[in-house]
Amino acid sequence: MRALVVDSSASGRIALHDVPEPIPASGEVLVEVRAFSINRGELRALGSVADGTRPGWDFAGILQSDIENGVQAGDRVVGIQSGKTWAEKVAVPQTWLAKIPDNVSFAQAAALPTAGLTALRILRLGSAILGRRVLITGASGGVGRFAIQLAHLGGAEVTALVSDNSTRATGLKELGADEVISDIAKLRGRFDLILESIGGDTLAHLMKMIDPLGTIVMFGNSSGQLTSFNVRDIYLDAFIRFQGFELFYNNEPFGRDLGYLVKLVSDGKLDSQLADELPWEQISEALQRLSNRDVSGKLVITLTG
Repeated sequence: MRALVVDSSASGRIALHDVPEPIPASGEVLVEVRAFSINRGELRALGSVADGTRPGWDFAGILQSDIENGVQAGDRVVGIQSGKTWAEKVAVPQTWLAKIPDNVSFAQAAALPTAGLTALRILRLGSAILGRRVLITGASGGVGRFAIQLAHLGGAEVTALVSDNSTRATGLKELGADEVISDIAKLRGRFDLILESIGGDTLAHLMKMIDPLGTIVMFGNSSGQLTSFNVRDIYLDAFIRFQGFELFYNNEPFGRDLGYLVKLVSDGKLDSQLADELPWEQISEALQRLSNRDVSGKLVITLTG
């Protein structure tokens, strides 16, 4: 079969190669991949991983054998795996899959897993968000756009913090943000839950804006900066909680949450933020667009025969 493989001699360090078909381990099944989305974490990794590495997390495709919960061979499914999904076939734990409703496309489903699951599970790390103030940094990115929608659905008052008021931030209020702010100095009051992916000075500033019973969840450091802060600003509010997050660290299966997300899309309650679809022969162009940050939403790659 064919797969996208890290190749330092190729454009974008990625190329289509022939590779052996995956052999499912116990508890795994095969899926014939029809689409996958690309994420900034994958883009960053491409610059440092060794030749021969097989990237990829998100995918949607056709299930090759029956699994639990009535999902059968031939059904359309969406799933996630910690690598090797940029390929014609992928082996994946059966509990990491969900059936795709008829009115949701492969591309819409493939846009969901990494960004959607990250947003959903981070929001669960705080207390109940109904009527609470939630701040989302990097709100114009993939995780941010899903977090805005899910926090709004949960009844939160949502503030979106963006780097500027460029076209990438367009439409965030329509997704459910009550405020869209590009200047951190203009933030007012305290927040019950902060989803933080910038790090550096931004994180240091926001440490003083958490409610005394609130939580800040750190899941990125896009600034690449160290964070310095005065611990006195924190310990006097002794019940503030700082929480790290990494999607694949927890062993909780992804299938049920994926089923929830794709049903929200099917019901018109969640927009998959599908910005564009490109054939996998154009993966270098897609990665460059992601690197340039000129995409408002998710880029999905489709497989040809």
